[in-house]
Amino acid sequence: MNIDALEKMLAKGNDSAMLRFGLGKAYLDDDKPDAAITHLQNCVQLDPDYSAAWNLLGKAHLKTGDKIAAETVWQSGLESALRKGDKQTEKEITVFLKKLKK
Repeated sequence: MNIDALEKMLAKGNDSAMLRFGLGKAYLDDDKPDAAITHLQNCVQLDPDYSAAWNLLGKAHLKTGDKIAAETVWQSGLESALRKGDKQTEKEITVFLKKLKK
């Protein structure tokens, strides 16, 4: 789904963690990390255990050059993934955190 269609859904009041995740991913894929950050932050506010959103939020912060924010977000995402038993996101975030510390 394209960004315009997702934005129209949001404008109609259909706000949800899943919609915000979709918008965040779409903006990140479109190389607009600042817009992605806004939507992904809203996503994790709506659903603090949306570990995939935490993962993308860290990537978006990294794209803006903010390594400190990326690390902080990924730590929260790792905690979320561990709580949920989301092994894939847990592995990905662990790798990103290790690379960040090099």
